Amino acid sequence: MTFVSLGAVFGFLSVALGAFGAHALRDRLSAQMLSVYEKGVMYQMYHALALLAVGILFHLGMRQHLLSLAGWLFALGIVLFSGSLYILSLSGKRAFGAITPIGGLCFLAGWALVFFAVV
Repeated sequence: MTFVSLGAVFGFLSVALGAFGAHALRDRLSAQMLSVYEKGVMYQMYHALALLAVGILFHLGMRQHLLSLAGWLFALGIVLFSGSLYILSLSGKRAFGAITPIGGLCFLAGWALVFFAVV
């Protein structure tokens, strides 16, 4: 699976999860937990778009080894960061919040690698 197709899948899921949150969860979650859920959707979409960019840069022949690692870090970051926020908001179990910073570090490392791949 290329990073473009992976970005498309994560983008699709972000829109679907966002719609689910807006319609099905609006009356079931507290305002605070709905905000947590929405933060997961937002960061998922940002990094789905980042995956599309990585895929395009990869095919342009930029430093592919760095871009490949960046793409996998973005994908892992989506799963850990957004996934933990989804579980936290739906379950209320704060322990899942401990996973979120690991996903954030994956995002940061991915962005750093993109920078080094293109300079």
